[in-house]
Amino acid sequence: MTPAPLRTDQLFVNLGPQHPSTHGVLRVGLTLEGEVIMRAEPDIGYLHRGTEKLSEIRGWNQLVALSDRWDYCNAMGNNLAYCLAAEKLLTVEVPERAQHLRAVMCELNRIASHLIFFGTFGIDIGAFTPFLHAFREREMLLDLFESCTGARLTYNYIRIGGVMRDLPKGWPDLCREFLEFFKPRLQEYDTLLSFNPIFLDRTKTVGHISRESALNWGVSGPNLRASGVKADVRKLDPYCLYAKYDFEIPVGKTGCCWDRYYCR
Repeated sequence: MTPAPLRTDQLFVNLGPQHPSTHGVLRVGLTLEGEVIMRAEPDIGYLHRGTEKLSEIRGWNQLVALSDRWDYCNAMGNNLAYCLAAEKLLTVEVPERAQHLRAVMCELNRIASHLIFFGTFGIDIGAFTPFLHAFREREMLLDLFESCTGARLTYNYIRIGGVMRDLPKGWPDLCREFLEFFKPRLQEYDTLLSFNPIFLDRTKTVGHISRESALNWGVSGPNLRASGVKADVRKLDPYCLYAKYDFEIPVGKTGCCWDRYYCR
């Protein structure tokens, strides 16, 4: 007797919508064939706040506070993007020290944002311990931000023409202490998650985005670099004196989930 050919049925699944208290929420309509995603239809806009309309009745400097809310995990980067655009329109020259302070704050906030990603990604695949480690270090960063800006999340620190204020006394030493503590923690993260065999099984060779697809679809940031494209605006179009800094750009090889994770 000849066995009947294997038959699979397509299944439509709603991924989300996530609860509005979380950030970056969306709904994705997925058409699945087994475990293979055949089609994905994103439905974005669950946190639309009408920023453009709100901006119409506010002054230039008031909009900095609005930019904090675009991505409150990385508010410094939002402040900077808006202020750079405003300064270009107004032909405002930013002092060199203020540019360095902007770069320092943005890089520290980038670390804090990536720590959220690292910790919550671990939870998503069943590893809770990395979350506790990540938020321990993030709390130290928030203490640094609070001592300088007065806030722990929405800083309103970068302003048109410069920054809110100079660093408080002793702040550079506290920052160096954190960095000395933080660098060895990266090895902990690799042991706990990055090279954990279970984590590798769930992320390596999963969700490939080829170099060509990434470029054609306008992928940017670490997701683009994970696909093997060495593109970073801090190198290609330097701002805040990044041209004076010596730093490496991490690049992935295959564009899989693990590469996207590790490039961060």
